[in-house]
Amino acid sequence: MKKPLVVIVGPTAVGKNEVARELAKRIGGEIVSCDSRQVYRYLDIGTAKPTKEERREIPHHLIDIIEPDKEFNAFLYARKAHKVISGIQRRKGIPILVGGSGLYLRAVIDGISLKAGRDKKIREGLEKFGSNYLYKKLKKVDPETASRLHPHDRVRIIRALEVHKLTGEPISTLQRLSKRRPDYDLMMIGLKRGREELYQRINERVDRMMGEGLVEEVRGLLEKGFSKDLIARKGLGYKEIIGYLNGEYDLKEAIQLLKRNTRRFAKRQLTWFNQDKRIHWIEMTGEAGANKIASEIVKSIRTSKILNQKIGALL
Repeated sequence: MKKPLVVIVGPTAVGKNEVARELAKRIGGEIVSCDSRQVYRYLDIGTAKPTKEERREIPHHLIDIIEPDKEFNAFLYARKAHKVISGIQRRKGIPILVGGSGLYLRAVIDGISLKAGRDKKIREGLEKFGSNYLYKKLKKVDPETASRLHPHDRVRIIRALEVHKLTGEPISTLQRLSKRRPDYDLMMIGLKRGREELYQRINERVDRMMGEGLVEEVRGLLEKGFSKDLIARKGLGYKEIIGYLNGEYDLKEAIQLLKRNTRRFAKRQLTWFNQDKRIHWIEMTGEAGANKIASEIVKSIRTSKILNQKIGALL
């Protein structure tokens, strides 16, 4: 039997987390963050993580699970997300997958191809060794794959070792997993706002981040020993402040760059999500608060297939 999974997506700053928390209160839900940056510890202000109070009120998952300098990707996220979702369902709760990271979302609900993960540095490091050494190494970490490959098939051996290094799993295991389509009873909700209203919310969020100490957060990360290049690669909020700290521009320009780049990011998110016809879109306005939208979603749940699952008994 398919298990219910509620999904809430939309562009940054649209109000996804507020709606998700209100919905969780109504349906006995737990929130699973689908954000490619909230997984990292110490990246708090720039990723707009929910506060400690909000996390105490409603259980949140897949936040602060990895150090900023550790390898992470959509496949690793999906593997963790499936475990978390299963745990929530075993507790008779309703998982609510919330976020704007389209690739991570797709990995969870549609599965993911192994073509996604590559790392040039890992491959270059492996290429320094001879074929015999590489083959012996592969036999230790993935004997199943090694048995299928010729000892001098360097390309496939290196690829198998690269995947193992990236994911911590044998490529033979991942190949089997990648063929399994997740089996969820999905309800996908998309949240939108008018462009000018969304852009105003983005500008206000950036100003709020600066007031909360985004510059100090980035400085603190550097003081912890993380490199500027590493932190800048974490995306919006971090690369712009790194540029300011490098003396490339002043703080006023950094703020303007962050606002502009966030607006552009929101546009890309909408383009991505608009391609998915499973999403039921709800238009939000300044007058329509999270309570109202959560109530609308509950009404939709009442008429959906999810009623056949545990969620129906909660409404």
